[in-house]
Amino acid sequence: MKKIALVLLVCCVAVACGGKKEVKQVSPESKTTTEAFVLAETIRTAFINKDTATLQKSSTETGLRDITANTKSFDKVELSFTPRWVEIEASQLTVNIAWKSTWVRSGQRSDERGMAVFVMEGTPLRVSKILRANPFVFPEK
Repeated sequence: MKKIALVLLVCCVAVACGGKKEVKQVSPESKTTTEAFVLAETIRTAFINKDTATLQKSSTETGLRDITANTKSFDKVELSFTPRWVEIEASQLTVNIAWKSTWVRSGQRSDERGMAVFVMEGTPLRVSKILRANPFVFPEK
């Protein structure tokens, strides 16, 4: 009796596990969101490495002005982004990004944090504006 119950249990498990899993397609909104996160990370890396060619390619003229608004020179910057929220509208995309930065200038260290809104548009996406607390501006202290 125990053997029959065990065989039935094994058969039920085999039938339940043997089916093919349905692969869900990635939505266009998900693809756009992923592209926005990659763009934000690309701009962060280009800013740290002072790669102006990548910054120009990844942003509009107004967006580039927002990114390069830092008029003070710095020796080193550490910058981290954490995307928090994405809104997709017909012609543009807004990405809320929490950020932390550590700036080093003439041996002085300055830590900052804030929340920025990156406005992105076009195909492929490009940063057109940075609203709220701009992570690319040297902190005033």
